[in-house]
Amino acid sequence: MATLTVRNLGEDVVRRLRMRAAEHGRSAEAEHREILRLALTGDDAQQQEERQRITERLAEFRRRTAGRGSTSAAQLLQEVRAERMKTLARSEKGD
Repeated sequence: MATLTVRNLGEDVVRRLRMRAAEHGRSAEAEHREILRLALTGDDAQQQEERQRITERLAEFRRRTAGRGSTSAAQLLQEVRAERMKTLARSEKGD
């Protein structure tokens, strides 16, 4: 097995690692290994469930918003500018 040294971690990160390790009943080193393992190899079942939840949420969002047109960025910008001009015009009249 290889050895990995991690330097220049902030105190807050180290503290959180130790707290997380204690919550899981592991040493900080064991917790670090588990975090790296999950981040790099993943928990296939958990990732599959998460992907399924995301897919379902997106499908529901698409169903709810089907047929709605969305305002273009150009239109939104034009509306903001028009409102700003009104505000400026009112402040000039008040001076």
